[in-house]
Amino acid sequence: MPPYLLGIDIGTTGAKALLLDVANDVAQASATTEYPTLTAHPLWAEQNPVDWWAATVASIRAVLRGDTIQPQQVIGVGLTGQMHGLVLLDKQGRVLRPCIMWNDQRTGAQCAAITEKIGAPRLLELIANPVLPGFTAPKIIWVRENEPKVYAEVARILLPKDYIRFCLTGAFATDVSDASGTALFDVQHRRWSSEMLAALDIPSQWLPESFESTIPSTQISAAAASETGLVEGTPIVGGGGDQVAQAVGAGIIRSGIISATLGTSGVVFAAAETFLAEPEGRLHTFCHAVPGQWHWMGVMLSAAGSLHWFRDCLAETEIARAKETGADVYDLLTARAAQAPAGSEGLIFLPYLSGERTPYSDPDARGVYFGLTLRHTKAHLIRAVLEGVAYGLRDSLELTRALGLQVTQLRVSGGGARSALWRQILADVFDTEIALVNVPEGAAFGAALLAGVGVRVYEDLQDACARTVRTIEQTNPDADTQKYAAYYPIYRALYPALAPLFKQVSASVS
Repeated sequence: MPPYLLGIDIGTTGAKALLLDVANDVAQASATTEYPTLTAHPLWAEQNPVDWWAATVASIRAVLRGDTIQPQQVIGVGLTGQMHGLVLLDKQGRVLRPCIMWNDQRTGAQCAAITEKIGAPRLLELIANPVLPGFTAPKIIWVRENEPKVYAEVARILLPKDYIRFCLTGAFATDVSDASGTALFDVQHRRWSSEMLAALDIPSQWLPESFESTIPSTQISAAAASETGLVEGTPIVGGGGDQVAQAVGAGIIRSGIISATLGTSGVVFAAAETFLAEPEGRLHTFCHAVPGQWHWMGVMLSAAGSLHWFRDCLAETEIARAKETGADVYDLLTARAAQAPAGSEGLIFLPYLSGERTPYSDPDARGVYFGLTLRHTKAHLIRAVLEGVAYGLRDSLELTRALGLQVTQLRVSGGGARSALWRQILADVFDTEIALVNVPEGAAFGAALLAGVGVRVYEDLQDACARTVRTIEQTNPDADTQKYAAYYPIYRALYPALAPLFKQVSASVS
């Protein structure tokens, strides 16, 4: 019987399980089970970890269903998932409250207090990054200040994928890439920062042991085997945060090849063989899944999420048509957008629907349509969303280039990358060739590759990517590049002009 590798991705909208056929180096089967996000207040985002576990069990059982694949054929498991989320457990391993997610923006005051206490320059020395509202450490402080009864019961702190590791194995562990996004990790030296923990009065024993992403860290327990259908003793590797796993799945494991991900969030990701933090901390500097390497990452909080918002709020006609015809509603939306010209005739969209992270660390930032006229139609509104996301990703690309990285190829992935129009807009806004890779499964596929290195199916990640990942389509910049070059400075000028008003609006809502 041929062996398989299992990748599990605890995403923002659902838990995906993917089986990689080792004999043919292709994804054999995948299944996703969704769960809800709770938004009790503006800018809050929470999920129940028990929902992740139920969804994970359902997805694993879905890919193992039938007689085609036997559980004993699964020889290794890789974990990935949304980063930064705060999972709090008591002494019995019970979840104390819903997870505060990566896109939750409630902790602006805590970030400011931490920065004032430690100092911005010292933070860059200790953790290679500023403390941002999405990161884990300020969420811990928020719980301490606002939910003291919950805080008094805390015995363990885990990240989302690592809660699933705990459910699968009973072990408390994480990996260096995911730990990098907690604001408690010494990224340069790949270990927890004792100085940060002491400064914030967070007990070190609350934190899990950290491993390199390709190191087997634990094994499937008897209880989890009974629930999932997997075999007891199956090894689980360290794994990685969703963006690093996505990058592995796209082959971004050496300097020069970078990626742009059009998922709920948008990410520009570049590998770095040596440690170097962006001087102002505008790019994240995290540990790579490749042992001994790092990566830079620019993050916008609402990329394809902006188009998702448009669908839910303004696309009743397209939703109804999709139900009638069986078409994908996003295909209908992007086909409509193609009817508008490049630049949307002066309509510019700021995609700050959940605040923003790169290059503006601002939880108060808001989405904006700028330049509306009577001439603009729904086609312009949709296209402006696609273009605004591309402008936002270019902000991160320019910061990466400023660090001296010579971009030889830019690979695009994520759900939004399915759109040929959006890929063309990215190529024109970036003025760079865009390549599509053969792996549409993203982070779950990358997690399976990490598992493959851990159980010695592959020699290393270079070997894994060489065997499984290739480019299948290129999109080159065209004549619209000049038009976007003229609009991009206008886009860049809008945030500084509106930032004071964003804060006033936020204060009024609060």
